[in-house]
Amino acid sequence: MSVRKSLRRAAPLGLAGLLCITAASAEEPPKVNQEDLNASALKDPKAAFIEAFEAGDELTEATFTAKRGVGAKVSQDGKMFTRMPRADLELFGEWTTHLPEREAGPVAQSCISCHSAPYANGAGPNPLNGIVDPLHTGDPSKYLHRNTPHLFALGAVQRIAEEMTAELLAQEELLQKEVCTLGQDASVDLTAKAISFGTLSATPEKDPLTGICIAEYDRSGIEGVDEDLVVRMFGWKGSHATLRAFTRHAAHNELGMQADELVGNHDGDHDGVTGELSVGDLTALSIYMAALERPTSKLELAKHGLMELTAGEVLEIERGERLMTEAQCTTCHVPTLKISTPIFSEPSLQAGFREDIFPSGQKAIDSGLDGHAPIWFDLTEDSPNNHIVTAKGETLNLGAFPKAGDGGALVSWYSDFKRHEMGEDLADPVDVHGFGASVWPTASLAGVGSTGPWLHDGNATTLDEAIRTHGGEAEASRLAYEALGDKDRAAIIAFLENLIIIDLDPEEEDEENHAAASQGAASEDASTRTARLVTVLPPVKP
Repeated sequence: MSVRKSLRRAAPLGLAGLLCITAASAEEPPKVNQEDLNASALKDPKAAFIEAFEAGDELTEATFTAKRGVGAKVSQDGKMFTRMPRADLELFGEWTTHLPEREAGPVAQSCISCHSAPYANGAGPNPLNGIVDPLHTGDPSKYLHRNTPHLFALGAVQRIAEEMTAELLAQEELLQKEVCTLGQDASVDLTAKAISFGTLSATPEKDPLTGICIAEYDRSGIEGVDEDLVVRMFGWKGSHATLRAFTRHAAHNELGMQADELVGNHDGDHDGVTGELSVGDLTALSIYMAALERPTSKLELAKHGLMELTAGEVLEIERGERLMTEAQCTTCHVPTLKISTPIFSEPSLQAGFREDIFPSGQKAIDSGLDGHAPIWFDLTEDSPNNHIVTAKGETLNLGAFPKAGDGGALVSWYSDFKRHEMGEDLADPVDVHGFGASVWPTASLAGVGSTGPWLHDGNATTLDEAIRTHGGEAEASRLAYEALGDKDRAAIIAFLENLIIIDLDPEEEDEENHAAASQGAASEDASTRTARLVTVLPPVKP
């Protein structure tokens, strides 16, 4: 039985069940050689993509051992893991002396021991929250609590951020040309994919060395994005631009697995092991999370005969969607954004997302990561998961994103990819990043019906509670929600619970059951057979 299926079946057992499954999960895979991936990419890009995806699958399922480098030297007495941050451990090699600076853990031997709901690569319950002390305060009242997010279809997130960043940087460049051509101050309203990011102003100045006109920018009017105009959406605070950087950071803090590109040949966590994750490992992990199946909806599944909904249920979900718009929730939770060029590439080809120099100081090209031999795939066609045959005999890839008429990808992520001030009830106890303890990028609602508990700290046990916690820029929408009648609020919750994550791929003994069922049901109605063979995962309840 695969790890993915065993985790699905362990879900009712709670944390104890998950821990049992973790102990029995996959063995350590060999390290992925980046040069081999490069050669495959040049020879057969599609085969290289599948090779990287499958390698990433093995890495996320693997239970790593100390011999491979999991864990870290937490303390002098040999402790390798810790649920609580240990800023009190300051002797050489202990928790506070690790490089890069440790924020949390290590707490786990496997990615899917935390990313487990509703199945492998998903979110996590409160007992699996990350407890983080990035400032090394040693004060529990200042620790950050981070609920485990799902990892599905994250390639679309990076591609939207890349295209938005490209738009914003192009507007910055045009502003420089304008002020230098006209010789006077000017400003531009920054927008990307119809989302406003404030105003950028500039004054013409002469470069003291060359005498060439340059723009002296006033970035005080920029809103919802860093001053460098790079849209960052990974991590609850939006602190990482790329899947690769996000994965590297999580591997170091949660697993104690230090990537070569993070520390080079140094033993930054003093566990006696170097070379814990190769450059190829990070490429495979990034491709895997980028290409995982997208979240879907009950309405979409019902449309294809994969779920039964009553007429009343359909009407309530559709009414809830309209009420979300009327309450102006969709001003920030923008239902759909389009990716113009739906090709995910690792390494990225976009400025601000492509690393020429790794954090270790090594050149990416010298480490084998070659922009001339990227691993790439099409977000609208190539997702390996959730391929189905409808009752009409139509083959669909429900893991991939719908294709727009012009070839772009339509991504229902329910986010504007912008940071907002969300009020004191959603504030961290400390401001780690400098843009505000209560400032957060708009969280996606994709899959929200399958990923409770909710909010960054898992403190909302229901979607209703999560909505009522909104403040700051979202206060008007919260008040509009609270002013609705019980039935209208229930309709909004029904719409949100309709946004789910589902596994439509039978594996191993499930495949045998499918084959037996098909042989014994030759005369069965196709829509009934399809609905019976597909297991729909209910929302996870706290």
